[in-house]
Amino acid sequence: MSTSDVTDNTGTGTPVPPQTPLVGPADAARYDSRFSAQASCTTSSAMRDLMAITEKADIISLAGGLPDTETFPREVFDAITAEIGTDFLASSLQYGPTDGMGELRELIAGIMADEGAVARVDDIMITTGGQQAIDLSIRTFVNRGDTVLAEGPTYPGAVPCLTAYGADVTHIPMDDDGMHVDLLEEAYARLANDGRPPKILYTIPNFQNPTGVTMSLERRQRLVEFAHTVGLLIIEDNPYGMIRFEGEALPTLFELDDGAGWVVYLSTFSKILAPGIRVGWVVAPPQVLRKMNLGKQAADLCSSTLTQRFVTEYLKRNDYREHVARVNSLYRGRRDAMLAALATHFPEPATWTRPRGGLFLWATLPDFIDTTALQARALERQVAFVPGAAAFLDGRGQNAMRLNFSGVPESVITEGISRIGEAVNEFCALHEALNPGRG
Repeated sequence: MSTSDVTDNTGTGTPVPPQTPLVGPADAARYDSRFSAQASCTTSSAMRDLMAITEKADIISLAGGLPDTETFPREVFDAITAEIGTDFLASSLQYGPTDGMGELRELIAGIMADEGAVARVDDIMITTGGQQAIDLSIRTFVNRGDTVLAEGPTYPGAVPCLTAYGADVTHIPMDDDGMHVDLLEEAYARLANDGRPPKILYTIPNFQNPTGVTMSLERRQRLVEFAHTVGLLIIEDNPYGMIRFEGEALPTLFELDDGAGWVVYLSTFSKILAPGIRVGWVVAPPQVLRKMNLGKQAADLCSSTLTQRFVTEYLKRNDYREHVARVNSLYRGRRDAMLAALATHFPEPATWTRPRGGLFLWATLPDFIDTTALQARALERQVAFVPGAAAFLDGRGQNAMRLNFSGVPESVITEGISRIGEAVNEFCALHEALNPGRG
């Protein structure tokens, strides 16, 4: 049937094309026995699940880790894309080396030096965003059933990677000074005595996702010393280190490792430039980087040469620190707006972190509130957050939530927290009605 045979239901006189039938059989269960163990065990990222909902214009999203891309200067974008079209078109549309463009890796070494971390260009590999850096790190070291240590809570986006490769994760508790290294040492000794010595530790020391807290210098030093003593490999994820509102920068674990090779360092341009660029990087010893290179070849051959060229030309022509300073000023105001709104709209038993940088804070509610159920009530009010259980692999976090303050203006943050607060107070009122006098 041609499009001219289809009834026009639009009222515009434009022919409506026929609907394409969905591909696939009605008995989808035929695939269940054919899925690989890895595909069957992989869990979804809570943020990805929420993306389709939060794309709706009427939803206030405090869920995603969205930087404000409106802060990127349009005239700079136009100038760089014009330059690429004039001088680098053919090479930008071609395959590139798996480990990334040499010129960009040199610039990344300079960025790391600005943070006090000295890295050799040959030890840097470009990845397709920070997420691929995490995936490659876990893929390279973890066999199914291997014990992995991670902060509790941990980055929700790392959860699918950990489950996909069958990691047996032990969470290490945190406080306002970051991960409890003394509890990590106890957990390591217990697991080693059980014949399950942890293979790697995954950690975000700076403005941790999802809590927003920062590991203290004393704990960083103790952690690296312990890693050297027992031979624990640390995966240091540092996407937020430059998004600082107050306080002095602390040395990275990579810097404290001082070339001993017990720290693999990950970072990304998603937070300091824009996430749509999808350019991240790994710094690792040559033996490790060779294995990661093979894993990346299997995944995507190479990261986009077009976006690598964009980042390269941006860094050559602009001081990235000026852009970071602009977004830090913006995010500081949004963090303050969220803290003020929480103090106004959340009930007294609730607590929350006060991040000195990054994109998130972590709110903990009375233990009778399940934030997965609360999310449904919040969505009825057109607002979204990430339930805390998404940041654990052991069932904890049921009464907590991750809140993002970077993605929307201050007035919208205030309104969003007000709506969530209404839902929280409804749960509290119901609990009090069912349990009078018991809080």
